[in-house]
Amino acid sequence: MPNIDVSTIGFTNKTAENFFGLLREAGVRTLLDVRLNNTSQLAGFAKKADLKFFLSELLDASFVELGDLAPEKEMLKQYQDKKLTWDSYANAYTELLAKRRVESNLDIALFDHGCLLCSEDKPHHCHRRLAVEYLNSRWDNILKVSHLF
Repeated sequence: MPNIDVSTIGFTNKTAENFFGLLREAGVRTLLDVRLNNTSQLAGFAKKADLKFFLSELLDASFVELGDLAPEKEMLKQYQDKKLTWDSYANAYTELLAKRRVESNLDIALFDHGCLLCSEDKPHHCHRRLAVEYLNSRWDNILKVSHLF
């Protein structure tokens, strides 16, 4: 099987123009929402209902929620409150993915020209990067990953 092009993006610190421009340039066909909360007013243009509309109208792309790739609420809160270091959070999140057996439960076809969405501006300390790294390790490194920021 050839490599599957997949990307990741966060909406924070991006205008709608910049956000959708990055998705367009990457050829994204499906936005894969891995956020724990995607309906908050704080998400601005990146609220679930708005994203579905914008993706369809601007990019002819679809929107899929992948809740199995979202962290648990308490785990995320502990990291945000600095009760967990990044390394501890990353380990706990990776263990959660293994426990959920996400590599067996997800349709790999969704990732072909898909883009994992989270809130963090950059991927360095975000679970979306950990998710694609975990899946790549289970799917024989078939994912060709680019991080959009």
